[in-house]
Amino acid sequence: MSTCSDVAGSLAGPLRTVRRRLGLAGLLLAATSLPVFVAHAQLPTYDVGRVPTAGEIAAWDLTIPPDGEGLPPGSGTAALGKRIYIERCAACHGEKGEDPKYNVLVGGQGTLATDKPLPTIGSFWQYATTLWSYNRRSHPIDEPGSLSADQVYAVTAYLLYMNAIIGEHDVLDASTLPQIRMPNRDGYVPDPRPDVGGTAKVENQ
Repeated sequence: MSTCSDVAGSLAGPLRTVRRRLGLAGLLLAATSLPVFVAHAQLPTYDVGRVPTAGEIAAWDLTIPPDGEGLPPGSGTAALGKRIYIERCAACHGEKGEDPKYNVLVGGQGTLATDKPLPTIGSFWQYATTLWSYNRRSHPIDEPGSLSADQVYAVTAYLLYMNAIIGEHDVLDASTLPQIRMPNRDGYVPDPRPDVGGTAKVENQ
């Protein structure tokens, strides 16, 4: 009568052969599939869509850096921005920017170094130009990018006005916006880590 060890021994050789053949087959499959993958990856076109126009690219290129380069023509004041804010922003942020549902926008200055920091536009934000850019790219939340340049200048002015950074009738435009110094500008320092390329970080003093 054959024992379990006898059966296992008799099967060991054939099993090794199957594993070797499967391994070789897998290697051959990978090798023959690679040229096909590379060929597909290098196809110059799929013959769908079209090249975007210069106007379309300009409409999508919405990011404005801290120095304000690329700010479009237009202008606005807090007095003009109040109506736009009430119509398009207050439902989420409250009429005075106080609703915490989607972030409080007003107040908080002097709280960042306390045990109850309140990061807002007035207490935390570093540049008025990037605030403008953020408003233009991502708001209103239900229709981002739908506001005109004039409307974004006006809403940004109203937000700065509510934080006592500018006056109600101060005009914001591509020239005046970069000149605004936000209260927490000096709360940011260069990150000393070489692997992040000088990305700013907050230092609450």
